[in-house]
Amino acid sequence: MSDIKVEIKHLYKVFGPNPVTMVEHVKNGTSKQELLNEYRHVLGLKDVNIKVLACGVQVIMGLSGSGKSTLIRHINRLIEPTTGEIMVNGQNILAMDTQELREFRRHTLSMVFQKFALLPHYTVMDNVAYGLKIQNTPLIEARERSQKWIDRVGLSGFERNYPAQLSGGMQQRVGLARALATDAEILLMDEAFSALDPLIRTDMQDILLDLQEELQKTIIFITHDLDEALRIGDNIAILRDGEVVQQGTPQEIVLHPEGDYVNDFIKDINRSRVLQVGSVMSNELINDGPEIDISMVIEEALPKLSAANPKGVVTRDGKAVGSVYLDRMITAITRPKSTSKGKVIYS
Repeated sequence: MSDIKVEIKHLYKVFGPNPVTMVEHVKNGTSKQELLNEYRHVLGLKDVNIKVLACGVQVIMGLSGSGKSTLIRHINRLIEPTTGEIMVNGQNILAMDTQELREFRRHTLSMVFQKFALLPHYTVMDNVAYGLKIQNTPLIEARERSQKWIDRVGLSGFERNYPAQLSGGMQQRVGLARALATDAEILLMDEAFSALDPLIRTDMQDILLDLQEELQKTIIFITHDLDEALRIGDNIAILRDGEVVQQGTPQEIVLHPEGDYVNDFIKDINRSRVLQVGSVMSNELINDGPEIDISMVIEEALPKLSAANPKGVVTRDGKAVGSVYLDRMITAITRPKSTSKGKVIYS
């Protein structure tokens, strides 16, 4: 499919002196803990299969040790897999030689790190221009492009400052500007905002979403925070012990969690701020009731309905496409009590 930017196929990663043999044990049913206890090898990833659509935000989330950072580092081959394939633009990056890999890293993707990874002896301008320097971009052009992104992330006037003179949030803005300056197709973000205070973190999410609306990059975003995943992700893959346990849109994961592990992630979120009207609408066309856009979150849609007027007309681009009912919206945002084979039971 032409809209698939990155495809990860049957990816395994085992850390230890004899990883290939250990993969066979894993395929035969050996668990992560058994692999460690009996064979002294660590299972990083187990049969990971993910298709990342172009121009969207793919979130990969999980608890510490789930393999999410290990996975993203395979995409730029900072970590080499034990077995599997990683296709980018239809090309298997694992087959690249040293020169091809160097060019791939220079031009196709950029990375934003959790700990900022700025060069402390470089100014803001020089840090942002670093990737362009590696690309052998002429100095004047590199400065102009860097200035553009410094301005866009709100750091105008700080060009001559050093990282130590900036707050954490400002340092991460430098990291984001540096990643965007190279004009790479793919942006890898490894827990990029998790070290920031909550208010600064929300601000950085806003900046990223605003830029993405304009730039339409392919973003692979790692996080352990479900609220962050639901806010910025077009699709989410949840990892546990190196294995993908569920993939889907934010709406699908909240409405249809597969098992208690995923349900534990979603049970405490404010569902009314995540679920959209389109996820609970009926295809039935009605002639009366307030108009409610299909992409509106339930929290905003609920005040439009009442016990006396419990149904609304769902629209897309001003055209009626279905209907929505008050009781169905209320049921959808009720906190789930437990799961049984992926089916939510509401309290």
